[in-house]
Amino acid sequence: MGITRTNHIKNDVLRVLHILVLMGAVGLIVLISYDCFRNISFLANETYMKIQFWICVFFIFDVIVEFFLSSERWRYFYTHLFSLLVSIPYLNIIHYFGINLSPEMQYLVRFIPMIRAAYVFTIVLGALSTDKVSSLFTAYIGLLIATVYFASMMFFIEEHYINTGVPTYWAALWWSFMNITTVGCNINAITATGKVLSVILSAEGLILFPVFTVYITNALTRKNTQSSQLTNDDVKKSSKSATETAPTAK
Repeated sequence: MGITRTNHIKNDVLRVLHILVLMGAVGLIVLISYDCFRNISFLANETYMKIQFWICVFFIFDVIVEFFLSSERWRYFYTHLFSLLVSIPYLNIIHYFGINLSPEMQYLVRFIPMIRAAYVFTIVLGALSTDKVSSLFTAYIGLLIATVYFASMMFFIEEHYINTGVPTYWAALWWSFMNITTVGCNINAITATGKVLSVILSAEGLILFPVFTVYITNALTRKNTQSSQLTNDDVKKSSKSATETAPTAK
């Protein structure tokens, strides 16, 4: 009873921490989107820098708590080292020491905490899924949406002022979606960042879209298996009922 209760408490603590991490990630996404669409420099925005710093500190706190709650601590440390590294507030460190980076690199660095959030998001969705295939599919959907959104924001910021094909953010969103489907788009990237994003989106689409085919195939196979099993059970029940009602031969 004591061990079971302790495990329940651990699971509840981890669940609360994961929810708070996701809430922090959503807050960062909202702030990033607000700054980008209003053309505000996030390095000059003290509110964003402070919020980003404390959210990253909480991400690190989450890793430390999970480390002490783990039954195999060193194994947890080695397997979650990457998660710890992406939780470090690099943007605040760069700003504090006055390190000069290109605007593109600064923009990429600010999204590093999102990797940590995506990791937790995958765990949460995996826990809600019934099997590994469903867990993989839900993680794939989350990754797909995040990639399309962040790539469209970066493309809009880089191309908006110099590319006549990107008058609004919705044009950038359409460009991102069409590229990840590998269909291509009539909007051509002009900047180096836009061209690199085109390659990344196309490559990710080639890698991730087969997952959708696997999920549909698995779902249809399971449905056919369940239907066949139900049919066999009905046949067995009918045969058993017919045997029991049949007159006994003398």
